[in-house]
Amino acid sequence: MCLPLPALSALPQPPEVAARAYLLLDVTSGQVLAAKDPDKAVEPASLTKLMTAYLVFDALKSGKLSLAQTLPVSERAWRMPGSRMFIDPKMKVPVEDLLKGMIVQSGNDATMALAEGVGGSSERFVEMMNQQAKALGMTASAFKNPEGLTVAGHTTTARDLATLATRLMRDFPDFVPYYAIQRYRYPGTPGANDTNRNLLLFRDPSVDGLKTGHTDAAGYCLVATAHRPSAALGAGPQGQRRLLSVLLGASSENARAAESQKLLNWGYTAYEAVRLSPAGEPLSSPRVWKGKADVVRLGRPEGVVVSVPAGEGARLKTEITRPDPLVAPLQRGQQVGVLRVRLGSGDPVADVPLTVLETVEESGMLGRAWDALRLWIQ
Repeated sequence: MCLPLPALSALPQPPEVAARAYLLLDVTSGQVLAAKDPDKAVEPASLTKLMTAYLVFDALKSGKLSLAQTLPVSERAWRMPGSRMFIDPKMKVPVEDLLKGMIVQSGNDATMALAEGVGGSSERFVEMMNQQAKALGMTASAFKNPEGLTVAGHTTTARDLATLATRLMRDFPDFVPYYAIQRYRYPGTPGANDTNRNLLLFRDPSVDGLKTGHTDAAGYCLVATAHRPSAALGAGPQGQRRLLSVLLGASSENARAAESQKLLNWGYTAYEAVRLSPAGEPLSSPRVWKGKADVVRLGRPEGVVVSVPAGEGARLKTEITRPDPLVAPLQRGQQVGVLRVRLGSGDPVADVPLTVLETVEESGMLGRAWDALRLWIQ
């Protein structure tokens, strides 16, 4: 769920951000808090490796790869230009080390070794990347290589990168901690090459990822994410509010970190989170006809949280719009209605799609006939 910006009059104004394009997403609510040219085609540089990682994580999750499995280093991987892990064809490197080399050191050699290990060849892996992008709804992305070196037509957008990063964190939570590793090097490789290029990992303890990128054409880029406690969301893991910033085309390594930090800090202070329903709890339980149950539970499996301008949380207005009458069968996950959230002033905050939380099967012939008669009388 990625909800668009509400009317501009209702929004706190974001700070000036020195970048070609950016997007700030509240991952917890699914709302875009601020954006500049989010659909502009840009070169992603090493942010490309987020898609490579997605496919590697998927191979690990499905059992096609294991972390301890070793992969060969091809001549092609060894000769990759740009950022490197400094592995060579004499080595067989464990997948886990290749992952760390790709994520922490942004190694193009590690990335190529992983791509060849998953896809059989770089070319086949790129086909997989584009298929996955389509499946994730990244409609404005086209990948030409696994590592992000400049090639004509290798482009994406800030919005697509936000979609990719959000899905990566949601689909593979067990692997996300790799992105918080500050230092790593493979035994026998240069010690000076051990530092994660994401400077926010060293500056802000709430930041735990995700990926940097840089080429002359792309400028300095960073997808950064942070999680900070929110009293309104409760205690424990459920009380953490996660933001994600996608910043593209900054002027330097320090500038991309500073501008990303500015965006994240603004998002946490300018907006507050409000929980409207806990995970799995319905927001509405309307009457259902011709079903084995009398009511259907409508909500969202993860619950409903909205982001509102700071200080506005106590004055929200909500309204549910849905078809009426509701007739079985209704399948779990099926969208039935929308929760419209407005500020006290009436300005829109979000339209949250509501889904069926528990399937309502069709009743027997007699039950359907009886409900049909009752509906006709109504």
